[in-house]
Amino acid sequence: MLLTRPVLNADDATGIALLNCLVREVCVPEHQARRTGRHLVLRLPRVGVVLRARLRRAPYGPSYPLAAPIEEQRGAEWLAVGWRRLADLTAGELELATGRANPEFTEQVIAGHTAMAALIEARGPVRESEVDRFIESEQALVAGHRFHPAPKARQGTPAEWLPYAPEARARFRLRWLAVRADLVAEEGDPAPLELLGPPAPPGYRTLPVHPWQFSLLAERPVLRAALAGGGVLDLGATGPEAVPTSSVRTAYLPAADLFCKFSLDVRITNCVRKNAWYELTGAVALSRMLRPVFAELAGAFDGCALLAEPAYRTVTLADRRLHEGLGVIVRSGVRSHAGSPLLAAALADPYGCSPASLTRLLAGTPIEDALAWWDAYVRLVVPPVLHAFLAYGVVLEPHLQNVLVAVDATDRPVQAIFRDLEGTKLVAGHDGRWELSDLPPRVRESLTYEAGQGWNRVVYCLFVNHLAELAATIADVHPGAEPELWRLAHRRVERYASEHAQSIRPEGAARLRALLAGVPLPGKANLRNRWERAADRHAGYVAVPSPFGAR
Repeated sequence: MLLTRPVLNADDATGIALLNCLVREVCVPEHQARRTGRHLVLRLPRVGVVLRARLRRAPYGPSYPLAAPIEEQRGAEWLAVGWRRLADLTAGELELATGRANPEFTEQVIAGHTAMAALIEARGPVRESEVDRFIESEQALVAGHRFHPAPKARQGTPAEWLPYAPEARARFRLRWLAVRADLVAEEGDPAPLELLGPPAPPGYRTLPVHPWQFSLLAERPVLRAALAGGGVLDLGATGPEAVPTSSVRTAYLPAADLFCKFSLDVRITNCVRKNAWYELTGAVALSRMLRPVFAELAGAFDGCALLAEPAYRTVTLADRRLHEGLGVIVRSGVRSHAGSPLLAAALADPYGCSPASLTRLLAGTPIEDALAWWDAYVRLVVPPVLHAFLAYGVVLEPHLQNVLVAVDATDRPVQAIFRDLEGTKLVAGHDGRWELSDLPPRVRESLTYEAGQGWNRVVYCLFVNHLAELAATIADVHPGAEPELWRLAHRRVERYASEHAQSIRPEGAARLRALLAGVPLPGKANLRNRWERAADRHAGYVAVPSPFGAR
């Protein structure tokens, strides 16, 4: 039986995202959730409210497949509850649970709902015959993260950000500055930037800036003085067309097959999306250190690849906000890789906003084909992530927005491509492999995790965020498939553990045995993290059921 694909609307998507967070971080840990027929019934223990939502199918693993309507019990009746009341109930529950208020929280939920509604209205249809599948997959995340309380929240009004919104299929030209050479800071080889924009006058170097960011910084006194004095020249919006990708601030330039990761002094979901000075230096250092690691990983695991970030360029004007805010990181492109790359998050989208969604790719296929597709996918993605950590002490961040999977002409996965060095870390002290002493202390700190912290990040991103969401989307097409999907995944992890046992440190082998035995997995606590207003690096985790434990 093919389940009906849910229809995306901002009210329901906002409400279900909030409820997903409450289930994972409040109700299940406090034993306040139970299945009753085709519903999941929840109690918010501190505000004393009972809620329920429909189950689209039987749950399996770390999440419940919830669907609207969300209802609140009033006496003997169940009455529909809107997303705004659910946001207020959530805020009340968390304030009582923590003893702290957060007046920003409800406003962030409202901002997320406003943004999603604007994106749905602005998006419009696309003729699939004209689609660049990679770009369309990058621009398909209209609903965003299903376990975040405000997955589409961003500062500013829709009029300000819609021209740069990937979900609205935006295209724009970059703003180009010419910066006097003595006012330029750079590392690595940013020469590709010189080929993208207009020619710089003698003694100057070109610097692309996100046009939204330029509007946010244009009135900074130091920048105004530099423009007036000739230290910086404004060359205007020109050059090749840029396509915003799923992170909003990173743009892809198809003509050059290059990504530019810009700073944006705008809060998007959790963070203000600027390139901190230590992240600029850290990206170049990590690209250098990981080059030999990924050469070995590629040889062992089907040519897996990392999109390197080998250079950055910015200004040295006497204003740190400008140094960070005008910084751009160069990221390598995708055309040298096998097949046609697709964003993993688009594959897992239950709403089918992209032609790459598995609700479309697998529609009408026999379950045997879906299982074969999944097995090929897991074989490409899982072993290199585990081996990077267990053999090299590299913490990749393989959540759905950080992984591209190239597919062949039949849409079968053929290569895994990892990206975004901001979330990539090194395990401190791993066999003394990483020589970091030449880096400034703040850069060293930003590049490292303690081993347990790194393992939690890897397991959460890979299994809870990534594979569980992908498996749930396949189960929307083939209900009842999840037990077999996870049996195949378990077999792949077992095979990896057996074939690479000699390369895995003893403590890593113990972690793998526990994973295979089905111990609870770490689920990132996005709701509590937003409530506490904590940096993403310090996000906490809650235990969620492992699909390996349900075998």
